[in-house]
Amino acid sequence: MKHEELAALLAEPTTPLMRAALRGLPPKTLETLATVADQAAEQGWRQVVADRVRAFADEQPGDGPQAVTAYFTTTEQRTGSGMSVGWSPFIAALAPTEEMPDLRHTETTTRMVPVDEAARAEEDFADPKLSEALHRLAALDPPEHADVLLVHLPTSRVTRVKP
Repeated sequence: MKHEELAALLAEPTTPLMRAALRGLPPKTLETLATVADQAAEQGWRQVVADRVRAFADEQPGDGPQAVTAYFTTTEQRTGSGMSVGWSPFIAALAPTEEMPDLRHTETTTRMVPVDEAARAEEDFADPKLSEALHRLAALDPPEHADVLLVHLPTSRVTRVKP
């Protein structure tokens, strides 16, 4: 069997054939499969982020230097179980070099935004595919408040860093 054929089977894990095959595996093997699948999913979401940021950067007007890096900062959202930290769906900075720009907020005052208003702004202005990828990455590898997500466009590398 070639890897393409196996991938086609794995793409439909709820078919009777796949369910029967999975039930026949020992629990330790299933845990290993779940770990490997999580790692592959995280890498896949990172690639979606890199692709969507590259598409956005390519659409920017101007004759200046091309963007080399993009940065995302965290945002705090109220959930049913309290507050959670995730990635903002909006690019904090596009930079023509690999040197991290100053990402500090220019204002120190904050205000509460009603949940429905924040969700509506994301829905109206954010790239839905990028938003989904950032939310999935945050679920797989939750960021801390001060973390920054760096997207290196030439290599498509997406890395969480501490400024």
